[in-house]
Amino acid sequence: MKFFSRIKKDIRVIFERDPAAKSVLEVVLCYSGLHAIWLHRISHALFKRGWIVSARLVSNFCRFLTGIEIHPGATIGDGLFIDHGTGIVIGETAELGKNVTLYQGVTLGGTGKEKGKRHPTIGNNVVVATGAKVLGSFKVGDHAKIGAGSVVLKEVPPHATVVGIPGRVVVLHGTRIHNEEEYRAVLMKMCKERGLNVDDPQTRAEILEELDVDLNHDILPDPEREMIEVALRQIQRLETRVNELEQELAATRAEISAEALRTASIEVSLSAKNVDGSPKIEKFLENTCKARPK
Repeated sequence: MKFFSRIKKDIRVIFERDPAAKSVLEVVLCYSGLHAIWLHRISHALFKRGWIVSARLVSNFCRFLTGIEIHPGATIGDGLFIDHGTGIVIGETAELGKNVTLYQGVTLGGTGKEKGKRHPTIGNNVVVATGAKVLGSFKVGDHAKIGAGSVVLKEVPPHATVVGIPGRVVVLHGTRIHNEEEYRAVLMKMCKERGLNVDDPQTRAEILEELDVDLNHDILPDPEREMIEVALRQIQRLETRVNELEQELAATRAEISAEALRTASIEVSLSAKNVDGSPKIEKFLENTCKARPK
């Protein structure tokens, strides 16, 4: 019973996250990501029983058939969705949580030749976009998003968005796109379309968990553009301040020039002499004293 329920969930996940899916028959026959997941479960079961060569043969057949390479030792949780999976590589000690979404060209690889745990651990509801490389033994937190083409070399906290080479966190605990009302509306619609019992707590919790995947990995901040915009705004502020200072300097120069002219005229007046040869300053002071009230 568990086997068939997992098969049904694998198919349901594809309809939830891929609008191109039209029918169950199409999904079962034409989705290479689904085939890769099913074949990996076989190879992983053989690997756990110690049948390494048989497990690797199944893995190689999976790579030949789908273009997706998943090592038999990798641990994959329920709800994995591989979209356009050509070129995906998942290493031996990689661990994937529930409802992970991987796009074409993703690598979950290791670094160096160390033994033991050397591949990343991907949390629940994580989206890894096209061409992203996650290399090393560290944790990518729940609900994280890794932008297309990013190279992640260190731990990613939950609810973070990572972009760039090397990858860096640009959004942490950002506003979630979905809310409880949207969850409920989508849940009711899905259950009605698929004939599921919406009153069953287990079914409701499972579908809500599957829906809590933010696939808008194209809506990502651009740190370089933001830094350029900050620099431009700073330059504009500096230009405005320089213009203000130049205007203040011009006004100050005008005042200094006027003061210099006034001072020069006073000096000329003080240095001038009367007809009798006495300095005009004496006549000026005499007139001032006479004019002063006694």
